[in-house]
Amino acid sequence: MSNVIDEHDELFDVFRLLLDTYTPAEAIKKLRLFSMPDDVIKRIVDRHEREVVRIKEMREPHSVVVDNYETWYTGPHPDDKLWPSITAGLAKDGWSKPSIDQLDDSSTRVVSLLQHPRQSSFSTRGLVVGYVQSGKTTNFTAVMAKAADRRYKLFIVLAGIHNGLRRQTQARLVQQLVEPNPTLWSQITDLDHDFRPTANPASYFGKSNKTHVLCVVKKNATVLRKLVKWLADASEYLADCPALIIDDEADQATVATKSINPLIRQILSTLPKSAYVGYTASPFANLLINPAAEDLYPEHFIVNLPQPQGHFGTEVLFGRYALDGEDPNDVDDGYDMIRTVPEDDVELVRPKTRADVDDFHPTITATLRRAVLYFWLTTAARRVRGGGNRHSTMLIHTSVRTVVHNRFRDPLLSLRAKTRRNLESSLVHRELRELWDEEASRVLAAEFGEQSVSFDELIAELPDVLRDCRVVMDNSESTDRLDYENGPVVAIAVGGNTLSRGLTLEGLSVSYFVRSVSTYDTLLQMGRWFGYRKGYADLPRIWMTEELEDWFRHLATVETEMRRDIDVYMTEGKTPMNFAVRLRAHPALRVTAAAKMKDAVSASSSYGGQRVQTRYFRLESEWLLQNQTAARTLVSEAVRGGSVEDSGADGRYLIRDVSSDAVLDFLRDYQFHERSQDCDAKLMSGYIEKRIRNAQTLRRWNIAVVGKPVDDSTERFDFAPQISVRTIVRSQFASGPDHSDIKTLMSRRDAGLDLEGITTSTTEEEIKKVRTAQQPDAGLLVLYPIDKVSKPEPSKNKRQPLNAPEHVIGVGLVFPTPKDNDSTVAWEANYISADLSGVEIEEEDFSALEAEDI
Repeated sequence: MSNVIDEHDELFDVFRLLLDTYTPAEAIKKLRLFSMPDDVIKRIVDRHEREVVRIKEMREPHSVVVDNYETWYTGPHPDDKLWPSITAGLAKDGWSKPSIDQLDDSSTRVVSLLQHPRQSSFSTRGLVVGYVQSGKTTNFTAVMAKAADRRYKLFIVLAGIHNGLRRQTQARLVQQLVEPNPTLWSQITDLDHDFRPTANPASYFGKSNKTHVLCVVKKNATVLRKLVKWLADASEYLADCPALIIDDEADQATVATKSINPLIRQILSTLPKSAYVGYTASPFANLLINPAAEDLYPEHFIVNLPQPQGHFGTEVLFGRYALDGEDPNDVDDGYDMIRTVPEDDVELVRPKTRADVDDFHPTITATLRRAVLYFWLTTAARRVRGGGNRHSTMLIHTSVRTVVHNRFRDPLLSLRAKTRRNLESSLVHRELRELWDEEASRVLAAEFGEQSVSFDELIAELPDVLRDCRVVMDNSESTDRLDYENGPVVAIAVGGNTLSRGLTLEGLSVSYFVRSVSTYDTLLQMGRWFGYRKGYADLPRIWMTEELEDWFRHLATVETEMRRDIDVYMTEGKTPMNFAVRLRAHPALRVTAAAKMKDAVSASSSYGGQRVQTRYFRLESEWLLQNQTAARTLVSEAVRGGSVEDSGADGRYLIRDVSSDAVLDFLRDYQFHERSQDCDAKLMSGYIEKRIRNAQTLRRWNIAVVGKPVDDSTERFDFAPQISVRTIVRSQFASGPDHSDIKTLMSRRDAGLDLEGITTSTTEEEIKKVRTAQQPDAGLLVLYPIDKVSKPEPSKNKRQPLNAPEHVIGVGLVFPTPKDNDSTVAWEANYISADLSGVEIEEEDFSALEAEDI
């Protein structure tokens, strides 16, 4: 029996070797030429199909794939050259086996979605969605290695729009792909030179050259035109040249640009066998391309890479808001690593308007001084710990303008010199100790498995840190760039676009960020602080305005929702050509640049089965008093027309069978904050009226009041005669110039206040099912009187007192799941943008796309 199994294993290995040269169908024909029995061929094919199914049904990464897409690649072979070299290098660099296995799985899935290199012709379009600074370069390097092991020939990597990122990408690929196997590669770009045409393309693509060809280029019109012409000149050699084009930062310059987008498509058109795979952490623009156009929409596949273990992402740092079906209490607030830059400081570190640029000179404000001092302290603490990343970087990003960057040099050098001179003074010594002790107490090293460092330990390292620290202006005009290749770096990097996308800032521990932007993708990519912080996970800090912090928290929600959409559509059998990922809108940010949204449409969602709640409020007396009046009117009407069921002994009242008229009147009178887009009074009223008209539901409502039992306290709030409760505490999670955000209003159990059998352990989905059984046609509206002070508990160190001028009325609404398909009464979430005419919004600078000097 074992001999038969061994023989089948050997035959299966033969079949896998045949797949290197032939498509699966051709490989089966070859087996028949060996006079192999049909039952043996069937067993081999069945085994291959099982491998294919295993790859297709991987738990991670999730992917959405076009219908009837053939998978041929089932993983690396023992005799492969390039992939084993990568794994050996990663292991040497300290990668754990689970991390390497995860990379193996995700890269195998991507390669399995490429076409077989022996197909007569093909043109594949795909997109891989990762996280900012999460190892996308390593992933596409692994994909390139595996594709090369399977005989893909030409590899073109489009590496951003700046020289710094192109050079960094070239260096990584040379280190991981070329140096371990130099005889297998021919390079037509190098560290110092972008693409320059060679005289003889045949020397690269002729049959006598068995090497793989590597080309790493910027998305620059001059460079790409040369590459297009060179490939056109080599056209007679390209018929049997399987090519993989990796578009790093695929949302940048690729979508809706007049020069770059057509040039990329020209490159693809010159290659009879081409696979285009975009990589990005901000795929908003890519997902808005018109799928029907001859463009770069990922029509064949979208792969959603999992967040690697130990990665600091948007949600980890900023927290996020609850999505549909989530209990806000179960959603993390993020780490206490964000520090506030007051609005008054902003005009001292960046010019207010274009007219102010020439005369602008930055000030070392109290917050900027604190950030710089903390950076030196963290660098010293890391030296005490030893190990980990040997580089230490601080990012200062306030403006896109090089003149502003350059004017930071002298103030920062002056601060460094004064600190060095006065390091032994009691005043500076005390300032540094207090700063370190405060920060170390707010984020405990033990929570991250790191060694705590006392001030007395790190102070000994501080003189050397100050001596080693450089101040680097990294912009398109400077010659003094960050260079991590020649020994440990300690640097304060001041810059704009050259530091804002793709480029890895090694050992980044402190960021000072007040740049004003207007789109999701630009903002998210500027978060250079995302990534891995092995050995100093407790130390990173970010100084930014409250508004920017709120924007990043919103982005964390958008990211999570977008990825959940991809995952949901995968389980529903959708494909890139019949689904569209929804991108949640924001009142002050566009999803992406206007030119990239020309094919976008408003997305819709129904209120059916949803729980919505207020969490944004204006802390203005008139606004709050009007909402108190609306709430009192509603409860009075409810008492008159409904049935009071709960006595309020536990601080809660329930009034059943209230007319929808009272609810609609309340929605007209109550003022919802414009940031609460799912709590749009007009849309909710329209939904209720259409349900009443079309389905005879939502005519009756249950109204609840949730507070604390009345005692002798003066905190009592009167809704109506015999309906009085004490106020509840909902402290402030975040705030901005026009709002206060409490984040969490309702508990999950509150969504079932009018249902029987609901406990604290009942899940959201179970509550929906019970509502369908007990109250299928009635809505629930819950009122929360929130104490105007609302001082947080001491353990809630990310929260502040509400300090409103009047008590705040919070509102939650629960809509039953309709029995019919109520898509005809959906509400629309429109893309909207704030009026930015009075503010200087600094968009990404794309002048590098057309620059002749490359």
